Amino acid sequence: MPSNEKLLQVINIQTELAKLGLDLGAVMQFTVEQVLPLIDADGAVIELAEKGDMVYRAASGIAEDKLGLRLKMDSSLSGRCVSTGEVLTCADSEIDPRVDINACRQIGLRSMLVVPLKHLGTTVGVLKAMSTRVNKFSEPELQLLNMITEMVAAIMFLSERYDRDALFIKATQDGLTGLANKAFFMDRLRSTLTQKQAINQSIAIVICDMDGLKQINDNLGHRVGDAAIQEFANRMRLVTTDKDLIARLGGDEFGIISPIKQNQDIDDLVTRLQAELLLPLLFESNPVQLKASIGFSITPAEGIEIDHLLDLADKRMYSVKRARYAAKMK
Repeated sequence: MPSNEKLLQVINIQTELAKLGLDLGAVMQFTVEQVLPLIDADGAVIELAEKGDMVYRAASGIAEDKLGLRLKMDSSLSGRCVSTGEVLTCADSEIDPRVDINACRQIGLRSMLVVPLKHLGTTVGVLKAMSTRVNKFSEPELQLLNMITEMVAAIMFLSERYDRDALFIKATQDGLTGLANKAFFMDRLRSTLTQKQAINQSIAIVICDMDGLKQINDNLGHRVGDAAIQEFANRMRLVTTDKDLIARLGGDEFGIISPIKQNQDIDDLVTRLQAELLLPLLFESNPVQLKASIGFSITPAEGIEIDHLLDLADKRMYSVKRARYAAKMK
């Protein structure tokens, strides 16, 4: 049996999950983050079953940078868990024929515990705990995870009454803005990179950071801050097209995946964004200034590795932010 201390941790996690309400994306991400200290795991993911694939819709620890990863259901332990509806354990991924060994090595895991997430009697996803050590998980850890998965499954029920299409929307959409969330952004980025490499078309990855949100929250309150985030998202919609994917990556950070024909296209998009975002938001007759720092990278010209492209766009965005701050200080 788990210790009283661990049971209290579960109660605290369940309480916080209840506070998150029906924002399924936030619920899943909070869950995988809490799994690490709860059972001393090195990583955790929630995977949802979508059209023959298991998709990482929330990730933490050693799997954090694999958000959006897709595995074939018929060649992964998670897929087997969905098919059987049973809890599955892997003591050593190097000798277990049921696992996707390449994915395990890519992440660096050696053992895992996979618990089903059931939805209208059907397993639609899993909560997976990972360890870099062999034979890490046992019965007490399983009992703790079962308590967590029951809560997550209950929120799925309350969220969309077992409408699987609506469940997908809830899992991939930012609750405040209606934009895609980070999990869907990473999923789309991985699949888009593969497709564009095949047809040799360029895409731009844009990182857009909202400047001054903390000051708005501190000086005017979070209600105004939320309104500013929503308006920021609406203006991004105005200057993009149906071919672009816009996402709220978290807090004050947004991302865009945009197909381009020439480098001038991304310069034009950044210019339109900056112009649109300079216009102040009028909130209850009070003007609130919106500003943004924007960086981007282009594939395949600047590489094809996701981490490199995101890091490059991030560095350029922060370079813009530092230059603006330095100019303000003069």
